[in-house]
Amino acid sequence: MLRDKSLIPLSHQHQQALALCVRIDRAQPIPAAELHTWQAEIEQHFEREIKIHFSAEEQVLFPAARQFPELVPLVQDLTADHASLQESFSKAKAQRMSAEDLPAFAQQLSTHIRKEERQLFERLQQLMTPKELVDLGVQLEVGLKDAAQSCILTNEATRLKPKR
Repeated sequence: MLRDKSLIPLSHQHQQALALCVRIDRAQPIPAAELHTWQAEIEQHFEREIKIHFSAEEQVLFPAARQFPELVPLVQDLTADHASLQESFSKAKAQRMSAEDLPAFAQQLSTHIRKEERQLFERLQQLMTPKELVDLGVQLEVGLKDAAQSCILTNEATRLKPKR
């Protein structure tokens, strides 16, 4: 199903986060000397975009989804994902992620995003009226206004490299 334009800003941010996950996956095994750089980039993503993204979802998107009883368990699951991912972002900020933590983080973030895209967004587009979707989009636009609009630049250590 095509993504409704009200949800496209969230989907664009999901693409940025998925790109980070792919780069982490392709960089395996990550040398200990590069852990600091990866964690700094994860923190940068969180501070410039993901923190605001999570807030918009929790304050706008999830309450809208809770109006539909069938989506309540999914929203609870996604909210729990946010809490767990917040712990990982805090760990990155404190430079406490290990080489094993990075791919586990990337897998968790990727799984979470796909759950939102494939389950929550798809179902909301089926359940909400066109006007409700427009109203949701307006509220999301306000909630996302402080997110960085520029690309986060990678450095040599975190740049996507050809598969080995």
